[in-house]
Amino acid sequence: MDRRSTQVDDTDRAIIEQLQTDGRISYTRLSAAIGLSEAASRQRVQRLIDGGVVQVVAVTNPLSLGYRRMAMIGVRTEGPTEGIAAALEAFPDIEYLVITAGSFDLMCEVVVPDDTALLGLTNRIRAVPGVTSTESFIYLSLVKQTYAWGAH
Repeated sequence: MDRRSTQVDDTDRAIIEQLQTDGRISYTRLSAAIGLSEAASRQRVQRLIDGGVVQVVAVTNPLSLGYRRMAMIGVRTEGPTEGIAAALEAFPDIEYLVITAGSFDLMCEVVVPDDTALLGLTNRIRAVPGVTSTESFIYLSLVKQTYAWGAH
Protein backbone atom coordinates (compact mmCIF):
# COMPACT_ATOMS: atom_id res chain seq x y z
CA MET A 1 0.00 0.00 0.00
CA ASP A 2 1.21 3.53 -0.76
CA ARG A 3 2.24 5.14 2.53
CA ARG A 4 0.96 8.52 1.39
CA SER A 5 -2.58 7.13 1.01
CA THR A 6 -3.04 6.42 4.74
CA GLN A 7 -4.57 9.44 6.42
CA VAL A 8 -3.50 9.99 10.03
CA ASP A 9 -5.86 11.80 12.39
CA ASP A 10 -5.60 12.84 16.05
CA THR A 11 -6.76 9.40 17.25
CA ASP A 12 -4.08 7.72 15.14
CA ARG A 13 -1.50 10.09 16.61
CA ALA A 14 -2.65 9.15 20.11
CA ILE A 15 -2.27 5.45 19.20
CA ILE A 16 1.21 6.09 17.81
CA GLU A 17 2.20 7.95 20.97
CA GLN A 18 1.03 5.04 23.14
CA LEU A 19 2.87 2.50 20.99
CA GLN A 20 6.04 4.60 21.13
CA THR A 21 5.83 4.52 24.93
CA ASP A 22 5.06 0.79 25.06
CA GLY A 23 4.98 -1.24 21.86
CA ARG A 24 3.56 -4.20 23.80
CA ILE A 25 0.61 -2.31 25.29
CA SER A 26 -2.54 -4.43 25.47
CA TYR A 27 -5.55 -3.40 23.45
CA THR A 28 -7.44 -3.06 26.75
CA ARG A 29 -4.97 -0.45 28.03
CA LEU A 30 -4.67 1.20 24.62
CA SER A 31 -8.44 1.49 24.34
CA ALA A 32 -8.71 3.09 27.77
CA ALA A 33 -5.93 5.56 26.95
CA ILE A 34 -7.41 6.75 23.65
CA GLY A 35 -11.15 6.36 24.34
CA LEU A 36 -12.07 3.72 21.75
CA SER A 37 -13.34 0.17 22.04
CA GLU A 38 -10.81 -2.66 21.91
CA ALA A 39 -12.08 -3.72 18.49
CA ALA A 40 -11.78 -0.18 17.11
CA SER A 41 -8.29 0.17 18.60
CA ARG A 42 -7.20 -3.14 17.09
CA GLN A 43 -8.55 -2.11 13.66
CA ARG A 44 -6.84 1.29 13.87
CA VAL A 45 -3.48 -0.25 14.81
CA GLN A 46 -3.75 -2.80 12.00
CA ARG A 47 -4.61 -0.04 9.49
CA LEU A 48 -1.53 1.92 10.58
CA ILE A 49 0.66 -1.19 10.22
CA ASP A 50 -0.86 -2.18 6.86
CA GLY A 51 -0.46 1.40 5.60
CA GLY A 52 3.24 1.43 6.47
CA VAL A 53 2.74 4.25 8.96
CA VAL A 54 4.08 2.24 11.93
CA GLN A 55 6.09 -0.87 12.65
CA VAL A 56 6.05 -2.48 16.05
CA VAL A 57 9.56 -3.84 16.63
CA ALA A 58 12.00 -4.65 19.41
CA VAL A 59 14.85 -2.15 19.56
CA THR A 60 18.08 -3.72 20.75
CA ASN A 61 21.20 -2.31 22.32
CA PRO A 62 24.00 -3.42 19.95
CA LEU A 63 26.61 -3.29 22.72
CA SER A 64 24.72 -5.85 24.77
CA LEU A 65 24.64 -8.18 21.74
CA GLY A 66 28.39 -8.17 21.21
CA TYR A 67 28.65 -5.44 18.59
CA ARG A 68 31.40 -3.00 19.54
CA ARG A 69 31.37 -0.50 16.68
CA MET A 70 28.62 1.77 15.42
CA ALA A 71 29.26 4.34 12.71
CA MET A 72 27.68 6.50 10.08
CA ILE A 73 29.32 6.20 6.67
CA GLY A 74 28.94 9.01 4.18
CA VAL A 75 29.11 7.79 0.57
CA ARG A 76 29.93 9.94 -2.46
CA THR A 77 28.92 8.63 -5.86
CA GLU A 78 28.93 9.41 -9.54
CA GLY A 79 25.90 8.92 -11.73
CA PRO A 80 22.40 7.99 -10.56
CA THR A 81 22.18 6.96 -6.91
CA GLU A 82 19.25 4.53 -7.16
CA GLY A 83 21.30 1.55 -8.41
CA ILE A 84 24.03 2.20 -5.87
CA ALA A 85 21.44 2.46 -3.10
CA ALA A 86 19.91 -0.84 -4.23
CA ALA A 87 23.34 -2.51 -4.04
CA LEU A 88 24.02 -1.11 -0.56
CA GLU A 89 20.54 -2.04 0.64
CA ALA A 90 21.53 -5.70 0.24
CA PHE A 91 24.42 -5.35 2.74
CA PRO A 92 23.20 -6.96 5.98
CA ASP A 93 25.44 -4.81 8.20
CA ILE A 94 23.91 -1.54 6.91
CA GLU A 95 21.02 -0.85 9.29
CA TYR A 96 19.85 2.49 7.91
CA LEU A 97 20.37 3.85 4.42
CA VAL A 98 19.22 7.17 2.99
CA ILE A 99 19.80 9.10 -0.21
CA THR A 100 20.76 12.63 0.82
CA ALA A 101 21.45 16.09 -0.51
CA GLY A 102 24.67 17.82 0.49
CA SER A 103 28.27 16.67 0.57
CA PHE A 104 27.30 12.98 0.62
CA ASP A 105 24.96 11.23 -1.78
CA LEU A 106 24.10 8.43 0.66
CA MET A 107 24.41 7.91 4.41
CA CYS A 108 24.67 4.43 5.91
CA GLU A 109 24.32 3.66 9.61
CA VAL A 110 26.20 0.49 10.45
CA VAL A 111 26.59 -1.81 13.44
CA VAL A 112 29.55 -4.21 13.32
CA PRO A 113 31.49 -6.34 15.79
CA ASP A 114 34.78 -4.40 15.63
CA ASP A 115 37.06 -2.12 13.62
CA THR A 116 38.22 -4.97 11.39
CA ALA A 117 34.63 -5.57 10.34
CA LEU A 118 34.14 -1.82 9.79
CA LEU A 119 37.20 -1.73 7.51
CA GLY A 120 35.91 -4.75 5.58
CA LEU A 121 32.50 -3.13 5.17
CA THR A 122 33.92 0.18 3.95
CA ASN A 123 36.06 -1.70 1.44
CA ARG A 124 32.96 -3.57 0.19
CA ILE A 125 31.09 -0.26 -0.11
CA ARG A 126 33.99 1.29 -2.06
CA ALA A 127 33.91 -1.68 -4.45
CA VAL A 128 30.33 -0.94 -5.51
CA PRO A 129 30.34 0.50 -9.04
CA GLY A 130 29.64 4.24 -8.93
CA VAL A 131 30.98 4.80 -5.40
CA THR A 132 33.79 7.35 -5.52
CA SER A 133 34.61 7.74 -1.80
CA THR A 134 33.44 7.10 1.73
CA GLU A 135 33.94 8.83 5.05
CA SER A 136 33.29 7.06 8.35
CA PHE A 137 31.95 8.80 11.44
CA ILE A 138 32.58 6.46 14.35
CA TYR A 139 30.19 6.72 17.29
CA LEU A 140 32.06 7.28 20.54
CA SER A 141 28.97 7.54 22.73
CA LEU A 142 25.26 7.21 21.99
CA VAL A 143 23.84 10.17 23.89
CA LYS A 144 20.23 10.19 22.67
CA GLN A 145 18.13 7.80 20.62
CA THR A 146 14.38 8.30 20.31
CA TYR A 147 11.66 7.06 18.04
CA ALA A 148 9.06 9.65 19.00
CA TRP A 149 8.68 11.47 15.68
CA GLY A 150 5.29 11.60 14.03
CA ALA A 151 3.07 11.56 17.09
CA HIS A 152 2.91 15.32 17.54
